[in-house]
Amino acid sequence: MDEQENLKLSVTNFGPIAKAEIDLRPLTVFVGPSNTGKSYLAILIYALHKFFGGRSIGPWISYRYWNRDLFDTEGVLKNLETFEDNQTLDTWIESTAKREEEGNSSTDLPEFVASQVRTLLRTLNKSANIFNNEIAREFGVKETRELIRNRINDGAIVRLQRQITASKPGNVSLEYEFTMKGSQSYITTYIPDATPLRIPIHRIANLYNEVKDFIPFIARNSEDEGYQQYRQLLILSGLGEEISSQITGPLSQAAYYLPADRTGIMHAHRVVVESIVALAPHAGLQQDRLLPRLSGILADFLSQLIGLGDRLTRHSTDNTQNDNLAMMIEQNILQGKVLEGEPSDIGYPEFFYRPKGWRYGDLSLTNASSMVSELAPIVLYLRHVVRLGEVLIIEEPESHLHPKMQVELTRHLAAAVKAGIRVMITTHSEWILDELANLIYASELPKNGRRGIPGADQALEPDQVGAWLFEPKSRPKGSVVKEIKFDADYAGFRSGFDAVAIGTHNSYAEIADRLEELHHDDHR
Repeated sequence: MDEQENLKLSVTNFGPIAKAEIDLRPLTVFVGPSNTGKSYLAILIYALHKFFGGRSIGPWISYRYWNRDLFDTEGVLKNLETFEDNQTLDTWIESTAKREEEGNSSTDLPEFVASQVRTLLRTLNKSANIFNNEIAREFGVKETRELIRNRINDGAIVRLQRQITASKPGNVSLEYEFTMKGSQSYITTYIPDATPLRIPIHRIANLYNEVKDFIPFIARNSEDEGYQQYRQLLILSGLGEEISSQITGPLSQAAYYLPADRTGIMHAHRVVVESIVALAPHAGLQQDRLLPRLSGILADFLSQLIGLGDRLTRHSTDNTQNDNLAMMIEQNILQGKVLEGEPSDIGYPEFFYRPKGWRYGDLSLTNASSMVSELAPIVLYLRHVVRLGEVLIIEEPESHLHPKMQVELTRHLAAAVKAGIRVMITTHSEWILDELANLIYASELPKNGRRGIPGADQALEPDQVGAWLFEPKSRPKGSVVKEIKFDADYAGFRSGFDAVAIGTHNSYAEIADRLEELHHDDHR
């Protein structure tokens, strides 16, 4: 596989969404009226990230987390028995390693290997329950059928599609289709037999060595025939994982979700944790106690805040670039620093704010402004959590921010994108969209022509930004999601925000006209 288009995602009959077709860009923006499904789609995408990879165990369970129940391993093992002596994985890997020494960067998998990898790719349906449970967890529901908009039809469908430009002429479409219907889920993989599978050569050698290091922990007799087949199966599963990550693109990376109510969580998370710890010794005596159900995104956010204690203890802030991104938000917007206190005995951190020039004790976040509490998680995640290539999903980044600061934050999010972090936001802010339009428009200027224009140094190319409008429709009932492209003649994105401004202006004009009529009548 050589060139790849953006990953296309289509969703039907899911929550408020009747139909959505988007592709994931380095900066993806969801806009539209409230209750139209922006958060639903963002959470669904987060669940796909959790399912396909990143730092969690995804469907392509590699040699580190191998689970035979997820794949049609019997069929693959049977085919492995037919390999000829000159077509063993060992022979191919050794010859491929020599090609790397000759300067080759990638290679097509030979058909005898590719056919086995395709078999694994097509058996994703065995992990449908994992996907089903992941979605239910993220939304905090018992069953995914609670999320299906119309249960009478074919259920909710989520489709991932990628066009691959192969080494030979012509494009190949690869798809994953997820269907949620009733209490069951189904997953289908579309991968044509003729699809060539291409992989970086260094990954092949690394995979071979990693499996070789891992095998002693699971087998004692290296001459055993079953051992050899199992080792080959592990290598094939690793190749399948690599190919899957090429198909799913950014979804194979870790994602982090900052929910809309993060300010309240930042204020209350210590109390929540202390309550859980206090109840822990009595858990066996209180099994009938009704506990509130947390959605997965809230639980993850809370646990990641708690986990910062371990990161701080290990002094894991070694990413200078990300630290600079966080520091610039502190300097240009917060006018102060977000500080982490020493972790407690159980590794629990507490967070503070120190205003610029402050000579007294640091402020707890509960005593800082709502803007500080709102942006503190973004600063902390950039500094300690998110790595380059990973995804940061932020609901309503404009919350509690003055319009001027909304514009400033937009520039800093663009800087994060230019640094290599993928960003997804949901927003109701006209200021954010207008500044994004300016950043895209500024990309048409040469770099030496951007001097003096605020934020122009963070200009983004049009294909780096995708803005998607959620519109409520009566037919089909629900929201329809469509792309709104930057329009230079319009000087921005046609988001419908201007209709609100026009409406309020027209109301003012109507009030003025009626007042003038009243004054005119009084003077008669």
